[in-house]
Amino acid sequence: MNLEDETTREEHDTLGRIRVPADALYGAQTARALANFDASRIPIGHFPDFVRALALVKKAAARANRRLGRLPEALAAPIEAACDDVASGRHRDAFPVDVLQGGAGTSSNMNMNEVVANLAADRLGSPRGRYETIHPNDHVNLSQSTNDVYPTALRIAILIGNERLRDALALLAEEIESRARAFAEVRKLGRTQLQDAVAMTVGQEFRAFAVTLREDVARLAEVGALLREVNLGGTAIGTGVNAPEAFGRIVVAELAELTGLPLVPAQDLVEASWDTGGIVLYSGMLKRTAIKLSKIANDLRLLSSGPRGGLGEILLPPMQPGSSIMPGKVNPVVPEMVNQIAFQVIGSDLVVSLASEAAQLQLNAMEPVMMYNVLTSIDLLSRGSRALAEKCIRGIAVDAEACARHLDRSTAAATELVPRLGYAKAAAIARRALATGKTVAEALEECEG
Repeated sequence: MNLEDETTREEHDTLGRIRVPADALYGAQTARALANFDASRIPIGHFPDFVRALALVKKAAARANRRLGRLPEALAAPIEAACDDVASGRHRDAFPVDVLQGGAGTSSNMNMNEVVANLAADRLGSPRGRYETIHPNDHVNLSQSTNDVYPTALRIAILIGNERLRDALALLAEEIESRARAFAEVRKLGRTQLQDAVAMTVGQEFRAFAVTLREDVARLAEVGALLREVNLGGTAIGTGVNAPEAFGRIVVAELAELTGLPLVPAQDLVEASWDTGGIVLYSGMLKRTAIKLSKIANDLRLLSSGPRGGLGEILLPPMQPGSSIMPGKVNPVVPEMVNQIAFQVIGSDLVVSLASEAAQLQLNAMEPVMMYNVLTSIDLLSRGSRALAEKCIRGIAVDAEACARHLDRSTAAATELVPRLGYAKAAAIARRALATGKTVAEALEECEG
């Protein structure tokens, strides 16, 4: 036996024969996808929520087909067990197909079908790649199509990730609120358009950050609810061809039980086969959250600027030396990272918009790039929010002397004179203070003296 025979096995599909690694859990169609798609070099296994969702869709389908008498117990049981193996996080390396793929996700669906079939074959003592007993298409993919499996799995993956993101944002808001309480009595200068405005406290400034993030924790839940409507059971284009009439209702109920999510069948399966409006709306919500996080990061960088040549009102925890040439320089590296995450998420939202617009007739073939961008954005925002909370916000200190100095030397106090003196006289006192270098209080005393 030559080396090739020892390390590979021969499989065949509708296009002919192809060699597959001997111990691979995937099969012929996955092997062809590996040869065809190498753009991002990011495998679908890099997204565990998506792989888990695909596995749960297959398990729900096996249950529904068994209940409807289409799949015998002898085959349903090992298929369900194989799905459990995958959903638990095992075999991630068995999903090497590139996330950016043609075919509307067919390669991802077949990757899962083949892995489940071969894992089930292992349980039955059958050799991998021999599908006489359990076939990827005829049994694992029974009553399904990529066109209802892939969109359903994507929505489930987003919902799983959404909870992780909401938890991360809630943690960040809690840490910010803690700093707001600690700095509640520290008076400082409020600024508009980077110019002196009116007095406030550092606590008020930080509490506003927490409030805006908690708003998005709530809004993410509301927008995420739109993704609970799935098109599973519609098969190819929403007509339910090749599936029993009751399959859609049963399989969605089974999937809801397996995921713990309140999933419901789409009102119109033909419309749901091509419409990705819910994903577009959710992506827009991610953009909104990214913009808010970037604004907070911008403010942290401004407020900590210096330490002597800038505002220097807050002190960020020093994370690493800031320069290869300037000794003593420490940069706001965590807020800078959050800014860059925000830029990426904002750009990803445009990709999702264009991909949604590219739907044609009864299908949107561009969902793989939507999957990649939305799930990546969720991960980036989740990790960025936690890093900001744990590596920056938690260790922030305030320079009360700098805050008082800036407030005293500002024209903020002139605004508080308007109710007593009128706008024109208060403005004259502010101009006098600026011209003489005195405080507003000192200028007022001179004028009244």
